[in-house]
Amino acid sequence: MRKSFLIGFLFCAFVLQGQSLGKRRIQKQLTKIEAFQQAQVALYVAPLSAKKPIAFWNSNRYMTPASNTKLLTFLAAQQHFDSLPSLLYHQQGDSLIQFKSTGYPLLLHPFYPDNKLISFFNQEVSWVYVAPESPPYPLGNGWSWDDYSYYFAAEKSTFPIYGNSLQATIQEGRLITKPNGFKIIALSDSLAPKLERNRFKNTFTFNPRAWKENDTLHRPFLTSDSLFATLLSQAIQKPIVLKRLVKDTLPWQTLYTHHEKPLYQGLLKDSDNGIAEALLLMIAEQYSGQMKTKTAIDSLQTKWTAWLPDPIAWVDGSGISRYNMITPRTLGAVLQKIHQRVGWNAIQTLFPKGGGSGTIKKYPVPNLYAKTGTLRHNHNLSGYFLNKKGAPFVFSIMVNHHTAPTAEVKEGITALLLWLQQKLK
Repeated sequence: MRKSFLIGFLFCAFVLQGQSLGKRRIQKQLTKIEAFQQAQVALYVAPLSAKKPIAFWNSNRYMTPASNTKLLTFLAAQQHFDSLPSLLYHQQGDSLIQFKSTGYPLLLHPFYPDNKLISFFNQEVSWVYVAPESPPYPLGNGWSWDDYSYYFAAEKSTFPIYGNSLQATIQEGRLITKPNGFKIIALSDSLAPKLERNRFKNTFTFNPRAWKENDTLHRPFLTSDSLFATLLSQAIQKPIVLKRLVKDTLPWQTLYTHHEKPLYQGLLKDSDNGIAEALLLMIAEQYSGQMKTKTAIDSLQTKWTAWLPDPIAWVDGSGISRYNMITPRTLGAVLQKIHQRVGWNAIQTLFPKGGGSGTIKKYPVPNLYAKTGTLRHNHNLSGYFLNKKGAPFVFSIMVNHHTAPTAEVKEGITALLLWLQQKLK
């Protein structure tokens, strides 16, 4: 009995060892990919339910994750909320409702609008918006100053509305904006940008010659609690009274609209930065009563210390910051925790699919569910794949400081993934 057990154990160990890919084989494969040359490349692959990797290269090296940071944010939200609170409210009789924000970002959102939330404001009552004394700082540490005019860098705010961005569309030669009311100046300079906001105020300029029929652009506006109240008032055609929260003694009720699926798909499939930042503010608000990104991150890092392979340099929810740093093996551990929390069916529903949807629809890799992360000269892909026999793996491929075009880096990652799917047993 003992002898047969020992033989069986040694056989299993031999089989498992045979499944691993040695460093020489990995290095040989990496050198074949021209776009990776002179770049910093790191790789981590492990079976879905195993801690020990079976393929790795520089997996302990700190890299700039870009939007792979959203994997941390997604895990944090899944662990923190069973259902996302849309707002808090206190009703006084039949005539007055006071409300305050939880940080929820989908009120009148241009891509993922929460219709149940806006319907809440259709009640024929008087409305009072109770704003905090200290709103969140609108920009993240390490964000590039000249990103201010692009949708991906929309400001953080107490209560996001319209995705904190102006939507502009050309219809029958006219510029149609949503929301209305912002000052927009047409320029005669044919070389001017299509649509741009003044850096310091909510004045926009647009170049009529650069637009084609049905063109649509989104540009962030400068946020404030007073502007939020004005925009919501316009939308529901009812006055909104703004009140500052000095001493909170009201018994608040929570509104749940159960709009999580579109929100998380926006986070992962479309890589929406505003949603990512809002989720961390929501966690901070519940944890401390204040919407501070650092508060959420500090509390999460403390909770995760026991299972993190390496400490994380983590400063925002979206990955816009150039200050974030993480190792591929840590991303592998995060992906395993995500699977433990949400299961395989949710991963297939919420994550982009290779060749099919989201930010990896141009990755022609079968059975791939993964999150991209892109900043200039940095491109990463982390997620899940099935090998040719249908066995699931977590992986992280990070290519930093590349000089090749990003399209060529993506082709290199595609080739590497196809090779891994074939070679891993």
